[in-house]
This record gives sequence, C-alpha cells and structure tokens, in this order.
Amino acid sequence: MSEPAGTTGIAGNGEERTLGQLVASATAEMSALVHDEIALAKAQLRQDVKRGALGSAVFLAAVAVLVFSLPMLSFALAYGFHAWTGWNLAWCFLLSFAVNVFVAGLLFAIGAVFMKKAKQGKGPQKTAASVKETAAVLQNVRPHPRPDGAPVQDKAVTVARSSA
Repeated sequence: MSEPAGTTGIAGNGEERTLGQLVASATAEMSALVHDEIALAKAQLRQDVKRGALGSAVFLAAVAVLVFSLPMLSFALAYGFHAWTGWNLAWCFLLSFAVNVFVAGLLFAIGAVFMKKAKQGKGPQKTAASVKETAAVLQNVRPHPRPDGAPVQDKAVTVARSSA
C-alpha cells in the first residue's frame, strides 16, 4: 500500500517530488490556511456582532417601555394605588413613576450584561494570534541548497482547499 504524496514526499507512483512541486504544494496549503483563518475571523466577528445587536435591542426595548408606557401605566398605577391604599393621589402618581423607572433600570441592566459579553468576545484576537504564530514559523524557514546545482523541474501539484 503506497503512502499519499503529501506525507512522505514521494509520489504515489514511486517518484520523488521536485522542489518546485513541494514549494507549489506548500504555497497552496499556506494560501488555504490563510483563507480558512480569514473565514474563522469572519465567523467570530459575526458572533460578536450578534451579541452586540441583542444588547442594543434590549436597550431599545428599555427606552420604548419608558417612553410609550409611561402615560398609561402611570395613570393606571396611580389610580390603582389610590384605590388600594387610600393615599393622596399625588403620592400615588409618584409611586407609579418610581415603578416605571425601576422597570426601565432593570431592562438597562440586562442590556448592559449582553453588551459586556459582546465586548469581552475574544473571537478575532484568537485568530490574530494564530496568524502571528504561523508567520513566526514561516520566518524561520530557509530554502535548502540543491545538490549539484541541478535545475528543478516545475510540475505543480494542486492541493484541495479545506473549506469551500
């Protein structure tokens, strides 16, 4: 059973791969690696943007509750408190306002939690670290001298990308 061409440096038919073929293969694999890392960074950014959008939506919900429901809710609560406690109507309106502010503050706090999660997302930072690591490895690569100064045949082998 013969080894695949990429694992031993020997083609499936028993011939050694030329330097040009090895360089072309390495270049194609590096290109695929860079493309895959870019795709990973995009996916991680999409996830962080979704979290930020969710936090923004909750903030907008807090504002909408405060703006649109205050008049009706304030009147309903104030008259309800007045019927329940018998207090002066002014104190009942003040209490209904406090309840509305509490609800808006609660929604604001929930939105802040979602925004904090979006800010703490380490998606692109992980990918950037991986790219830096790959670049550091490639900086240490030196070409090997050819024996006898023989010219290299350039028959490039195509390499399939790992992502579509």
